[in-house]
Amino acid sequence: MNGAFEVGAVALRAEQLALEMIANNIANVNSPAFKRSEPRFSEILARQPQADGIGGALAPSGLPEGGGVRIIPQAMLFAQGEIRPTGNPMDLAIEGQGLIELMGPSGQDLLWRGGPLRVNEDGLLATADGIPLRAGIVMPLDAQSLSISSAGIVSALTSSDESVELGQIRLVRVEHEDALERLDNGLLRPFEDTRLIDSAAGEDGTGWFRQGSLEGSNVELSEEMVKMLIIQRAFAANAQAIQAADQLAAITNNLKK
Repeated sequence: MNGAFEVGAVALRAEQLALEMIANNIANVNSPAFKRSEPRFSEILARQPQADGIGGALAPSGLPEGGGVRIIPQAMLFAQGEIRPTGNPMDLAIEGQGLIELMGPSGQDLLWRGGPLRVNEDGLLATADGIPLRAGIVMPLDAQSLSISSAGIVSALTSSDESVELGQIRLVRVEHEDALERLDNGLLRPFEDTRLIDSAAGEDGTGWFRQGSLEGSNVELSEEMVKMLIIQRAFAANAQAIQAADQLAAITNNLKK
């Protein structure tokens, strides 16, 4: 009887994590360049104890004692979001799979899928949160406007109507998307042993820059709502299974009396 409680509890924990993941997707449906995550479940294989107490073979079917279901950590799904023109020259999107490299605190590597830009007090081109681009683009004090080509070449128009090329924003990509950790405000952090592959825009599938546009999230609200309803029903079913096991245990205890 204890196995029913344990298996039900394992299922409830997995479904709770799945609901949290889907709720995070829904909450970020309007976040620029947000990449959704997808919960996936896997059966837990448990060893059936033998008469001598030594563990037996793994049981791939059924739900033996100590078995159940678990949620598999799923990397972000990097499907392209819709590119939406904004008309703001300080908005930047990437049409492709590339990532912009940022210079985080203490020089750590951070990655970004694009969004609103700003110019810091020191003139460095940065994200809206003030994290500078690793390309080290410095805006002139007399800059009147900013231009970013599809290849990432950044130019500024000065007060003397002179166009000055300031540098180029390059893109990077990773071999495996599960090597990235999601942070707040649309930032990503590669794990320690992750190799970043540096590329110019348009190379190796990294894509192109789109100034004056923002990438929408790749969350489909209707799909996420359906998934949430299905998992909620599964959660309720497992809760009822635990309740039934509790009722059977109570009957058993009364029989002993």
